[in-house]
Amino acid sequence: MAIVELVMPKMGESIMEATILRWHKKPGDHVKVDETVLEIATDKVDSEVPSIAEGEIAEILFSENDVVPVGTVIARINTNAEAGADTAPAAPVTTEPKFTAASVPMAAVPAEAAPAPAAGGTRFYSPLVLTIAQQEGVSFAELEKIHGSGTEGRVTKKDILQYVTNRKEGKVPAEVITSAAPAPAAAAAQRPAATPATVVSPTYSGNVEIIEMDRMRKLIANHMVMSKQVSPHVTSFAEADVTNMVKWRDRMKGEFEKREGEKLTFTPLFIEAIVKCIKRFPLINCSLDGDKIIIKKDINVGMATALPSGNLIVPVIKYADQLNLVGITKQVNGLANAARNNKLKPEDTQNGTFTLTNVGTFGSLMGTPIINQPQVAILAVGAIKKRPVVIETEQGDSIAIRHMMYLSMSYDHRIVDGSLGATFLTAVAQELENFDPKRGI
Repeated sequence: MAIVELVMPKMGESIMEATILRWHKKPGDHVKVDETVLEIATDKVDSEVPSIAEGEIAEILFSENDVVPVGTVIARINTNAEAGADTAPAAPVTTEPKFTAASVPMAAVPAEAAPAPAAGGTRFYSPLVLTIAQQEGVSFAELEKIHGSGTEGRVTKKDILQYVTNRKEGKVPAEVITSAAPAPAAAAAQRPAATPATVVSPTYSGNVEIIEMDRMRKLIANHMVMSKQVSPHVTSFAEADVTNMVKWRDRMKGEFEKREGEKLTFTPLFIEAIVKCIKRFPLINCSLDGDKIIIKKDINVGMATALPSGNLIVPVIKYADQLNLVGITKQVNGLANAARNNKLKPEDTQNGTFTLTNVGTFGSLMGTPIINQPQVAILAVGAIKKRPVVIETEQGDSIAIRHMMYLSMSYDHRIVDGSLGATFLTAVAQELENFDPKRGI
């Protein structure tokens, strides 16, 4: 029989693993080409994984809620299921679903690296389970006693998190905890780590409500912590008089919507200014690979967007340097609407090279944003406020009411020095200040 191996697909730069949310097929089910086999999730977006061959699901290698490295075989499809039993066996063909032709290749993690054996035991544990065990002080002895709901009784993320919750609530016998060996280390190291002799459950006083983080919030939290640990953040600030831009938009937005069928917000105008400045300072548009600086020739601007759940996602305007204001506006509005309606596709959040976040949308004057890895900079724009300011005229200085806005940019100090970061930010502010009030649409 011919066996095709379905692998965890590449979902974009910096995405090294994905969580299996739901299997749509089970062993023995028939599947057609492009028919959905399972749903997966990353810290960027949820997605469906289609079949890359027609046949019968021969084997499913991971359970729901398992976290699987990119490139790992997750299922096998028998493409000759209808053939007789005497069909000659063939070597498995490993194939991966193609979400987009622009997918960025990533180093695949071998399938053998996904499960890790417990020291002194016969069960296998994924790197995620071992990491959670280390963080929560769960020993190998305790892991051995946890009932696994995964394939062949394997402990899943859901199992160990439930065990940790039960232990905090006192539902686990004390002798199981106190007699435990040291906690397991991360999967790569496989070394026991010291753990306190007793586990002290946190106590809460007063009138409190405890809310469990949803899956995306946990992923976002991990991504933010990782970014702060990886990149030494520096934040610079600038102020811009955006009066000309505000008045031009107020005057043109009605005509723009009538002609183009799109609402004209400030976001496309911010992106337009950022793109012009990135062309002047290309080192801002890069990433770091060890001691190599990867300068990106494409300018793909991500825009932080709030989801209905309150979580944040960053859809990307691809090739923003090749779009005019109308094109940028259509991209911005289309991606924002897709995010609000949970219609974003995996490729919509891939390959960003620089990120814009508008903290002014929520009334903030300024912010200190966290870099969206593996990028090296993120720019925040604050609320536009009318203020009395000193302006220079041919007749001398005078005080006038102007539309003012603060800008802030966090950047990776390993690559972007203060001089470059401050110069770039000042250039963006000047680009907004020098907005041509007589320009057309």
